[in-house]
Amino acid sequence: MKVIKSNLVKYIISILIVVSGLLLPVSMSAQSGEDTFVVYFTGIGCPHCANVDPVLLHDWVNKYSNLYVIEYEIYQKSQNAHLIEKYNQTCNSGYGIPLVIFNKENSLVGDKTILSDFDSYFNKSSGNKILFPDGTEGELEDIDSLPIYSKIWTKDRIAIKESSGEGGDLLIDFLKGYDVNEIINNDNAKLTQAESVAFSGSEVTFDNAVNINGWVLQWNGESVKGVEIESENEDANLYIDSNSEQSKISFARTISLAAVDAVNPCALAVLTMMLIAIISYNPNDKKNIILAGLAFTVSVFIMYMIYGLIIIRFFKLIQAITSMRLILYKLLGIVALLLGLLQIKDYIKYKPGSVGTEMPLFMRPKVKKIISGITSPIGAFGIGFFVTIFLLPCTIGPYVILGGMLSFSEIVESIPHLFLYNLIFVLPMLVITGVVYLGISKVEDVSEWKDKNIRILHLIAGLIMAVLGIFMFAGWV
Repeated sequence: MKVIKSNLVKYIISILIVVSGLLLPVSMSAQSGEDTFVVYFTGIGCPHCANVDPVLLHDWVNKYSNLYVIEYEIYQKSQNAHLIEKYNQTCNSGYGIPLVIFNKENSLVGDKTILSDFDSYFNKSSGNKILFPDGTEGELEDIDSLPIYSKIWTKDRIAIKESSGEGGDLLIDFLKGYDVNEIINNDNAKLTQAESVAFSGSEVTFDNAVNINGWVLQWNGESVKGVEIESENEDANLYIDSNSEQSKISFARTISLAAVDAVNPCALAVLTMMLIAIISYNPNDKKNIILAGLAFTVSVFIMYMIYGLIIIRFFKLIQAITSMRLILYKLLGIVALLLGLLQIKDYIKYKPGSVGTEMPLFMRPKVKKIISGITSPIGAFGIGFFVTIFLLPCTIGPYVILGGMLSFSEIVESIPHLFLYNLIFVLPMLVITGVVYLGISKVEDVSEWKDKNIRILHLIAGLIMAVLGIFMFAGWV
């Protein structure tokens, strides 16, 4: 009987040892005080990221009290896209998303791999350091060195770096989970309205928010009472200010590309041919000139708006392939640089009908024949739709660059850029129409001016495109 009892006790102890051995790693890593940092690349709209985001950014940061997830979203924040290349140079982590990087030796890519292997990699990496884009490592005290647009998820809170600045000790205390009352009562903290934070497939809402030197800190819990919150208007202005720099840069790129197209000799030549045809048919009817010029310009504007939407849609389909999306921006930069060099080449050694910069010579007789039949504003409007097809070979380059950049945004956000671009594109048409209508200059004079300065026009367009291409490839814009 004693032997049976002794064996039973040993059997029970053995089971307990095995079970504790299985549970111990998870328990230790979850309960230990060692901070563990992971870098996470994701993209809002990526279906694979949608499988990981809610689990990693919500479930696991609450499961592991010492887990800090440094998120770089690269679809809506294209400024973060170049960071994945920097991490790849250091960690050989690749360009696919979703991507989790634990340290220079360990990373996981793909939703299935992350969801199945995260726990084991997390346990092995417990107590690691923050891995910065340049390959250096640091402690929580170095968190201010993270680039703008990074997010830090931990526990029931998030820190978002919206502009350059230092959160300092307040930021560290917040991330460590200290009492937020000490933070919000600090003179450097401004309590603001909490905003929902989107991730792929869903979003997280928070109860409270505070702004500290360019960092927006949000957390859940009982709403803060007894502290005056900034007015909604002020919060709205703060939110707009934090993003206005990028908005200005985006519109600056749009204006630059449109300026290249606006000085395109190809488009100017087509308009002058049309006005000559109208004047030749009825030289004394100035009203016919202004109406025909406006009708033609409006027609070109409408068609180019449609072309722009098609281009954006095309690039969005390409971006469904994650790896293509990651390198698309650099490819657009290379294309812009090449187009700029072609324009500069036409300044150095001009040749009519050059590929990529002017309408091919074999198309010109056809266009001239079509335009010569215009006798009315209605005819000019109709011909405008058709002639844009012939304009595309010499004007589509900058428009493709713009469409590729806008494909990173929602289509609603793209409309103002398309409208501005095409307004600038047709502006010379409106100016020429007005100059001829007012009798300031003859159409023939405009045509002669264009021919005389054609090399200068190519140089201006080339310099703008080349500089923009270099900036895009380098990730400076």
